[in-house]
Amino acid sequence: MEFVTLSNGVKMPMEGFGVFQVPEAAVCEQVVSDALSVGYRLIDTAAAYFNEEAVGAAIKKSGIPRDELFLTTKLWIQDANYDGAKKAFQTSLDKLGLDYIDLYLIHQPMNDYYGAWRAMEELYEDEKIRAIGVCNFYPERLTDLCMNVKITPMVNQVELHPFFAQTGAIENMKSLNVQPEAWGPMAEGKHGIFTHPILTEIGKKYDKSAAQVALRWNTQRGVVIIPKSTHKERMEENFKIWDFTLSEEDMAAISALDLGHSEIIDHSVAETAKWLNGWKIHD
Repeated sequence: MEFVTLSNGVKMPMEGFGVFQVPEAAVCEQVVSDALSVGYRLIDTAAAYFNEEAVGAAIKKSGIPRDELFLTTKLWIQDANYDGAKKAFQTSLDKLGLDYIDLYLIHQPMNDYYGAWRAMEELYEDEKIRAIGVCNFYPERLTDLCMNVKITPMVNQVELHPFFAQTGAIENMKSLNVQPEAWGPMAEGKHGIFTHPILTEIGKKYDKSAAQVALRWNTQRGVVIIPKSTHKERMEENFKIWDFTLSEEDMAAISALDLGHSEIIDHSVAETAKWLNGWKIHD
């Protein structure tokens, strides 16, 4: 496993395990337990995933020392304001059964995220959070936030995979000293990524699968990844990407697959904002 050092000196694993769309408690607890047994130490959840309690239960049962784990959760739009963030953070902390969170992220650039950020800065200064960051902040939103807050985000988690490379966005993050992290590094299975001919052909050179090639491409760009799977054998496969290095030629061939836009979600349209704001996670 390789690590990145965030702007505040905190070390973060470059590969973790995501639990998006695994809301059923028993299933989530089992897959997190499996991931931990494979060797994953970064676990990524969110209040809006409805599985923080299951993640916490798996962590507790694992017996792994707390300081060896890196836990991420996220603040949902509904609670994105100063008071809401303080309350929502404590709720997540209680559900996870932890004393602190390693990384706390604003899930979407919506509602009063500046008020939420001030609350998160205070929680960070109180050592309740080791690092703070954002999700889905595209270059103009991220730059604006960085220029108008006391503590700049340490991480920005956005969609990053061979078909939506966001090279310019990554360059902007690095110029702001913000660590890029990929959600959906497998493009949520789109474009036949697991059998894609170019990825498969490159993989043959290294005795690796198309999926392993896609993941390694991101990490070689300096991107943290959080692939998800409910199958232990796939978790193991995804974890075995640290024993090979893609050539510059192969990196370029993969980058050439970029479509220049997302086919999963378009954050720039009103319909997305309406849909996300309408998603309530509590009364």
